[in-house]
Amino acid sequence: MTDILIVEDNTELAELLTDFLRAEGYTVSAVGSGEKALQLFDRYGARLVVLDINLPDINGFAICSKLRENTDTPILIVSARTGKEDKLGGLNLGADDYIEKPYDIDILIAKIKGIFKRRYSRDILSADGVELNLVDKTAVIDGKPADLPAKEFDLLALLIENKGKALKKDYLFNTVWGSDSDSELQTLHVHINRLRQKLGDDPKNAKRLLTVWGVGYKFV
Repeated sequence: MTDILIVEDNTELAELLTDFLRAEGYTVSAVGSGEKALQLFDRYGARLVVLDINLPDINGFAICSKLRENTDTPILIVSARTGKEDKLGGLNLGADDYIEKPYDIDILIAKIKGIFKRRYSRDILSADGVELNLVDKTAVIDGKPADLPAKEFDLLALLIENKGKALKKDYLFNTVWGSDSDSELQTLHVHINRLRQKLGDDPKNAKRLLTVWGVGYKFV
């Protein structure tokens, strides 16, 4: 999974920000259109989206709204549109922050670091009787240690991080296995079934790991 996806049609600005962020140790992808952004996110995912509003095809607000349908990935809007209505519009659509252009690169990077620290520095991920230690990759389910191989652990962590949101099958597969994996989508179904067994979920009446028909799965 990419750390940061930059959606910016100003090539020079996108390259500059990419260089600065890579120097800070982040993995970065940059695209110049909304359509490419949605395609790339759907295929690889991202831990943060830095999003311009004035794009050549899809309006940035529409992208923000679309992303919020299936993920709570942090979204940082960076735009030359400085009006109060624009800021409120972006925040009301689910953006985590809104920064005006031109911006100070040091302040922007500080905000990005702050988002990563708040969202991803947790050592323990827990929900509904499940506790995952993200440091040593151990799991406890209903008070008992659970043996979760790497892919099962990563899959369950991704679902819990997005608790309550339906995640598409392709998104889950590409994020956990990678789009260039030799495995097939059926592998996802197998791992979901194994996780349900360990969670004590009856596939026909699951309580924690649910199937969302026509979409994928969600943890509730």
